[in-house]
Amino acid sequence: MDRFPFPDDLIRAQQQWHDTYRALAAPRPRRTTELRRRLLHLSVEIHWHPFWDTPPGRTPAARVELRQRTAAGRTRVAA
Repeated sequence: MDRFPFPDDLIRAQQQWHDTYRALAAPRPRRTTELRRRLLHLSVEIHWHPFWDTPPGRTPAARVELRQRTAAGRTRVAA
């Protein structure tokens, strides 16, 4: 069972963040400006998500678990 009850939209945003970061980190990425803007937008969306104002979201461990849960086994590159 998962330790923190992350909302689906927060999980999706973090997964998209990982995908976008990987696309930007690829050798000679295309559309770098677009990818950087998307990464910034997703970072803001994740950082200010209402979940972080709830009791389970107030612990640093929650942010770590979100990143670990969404990064595990993901190799797809954002288009």
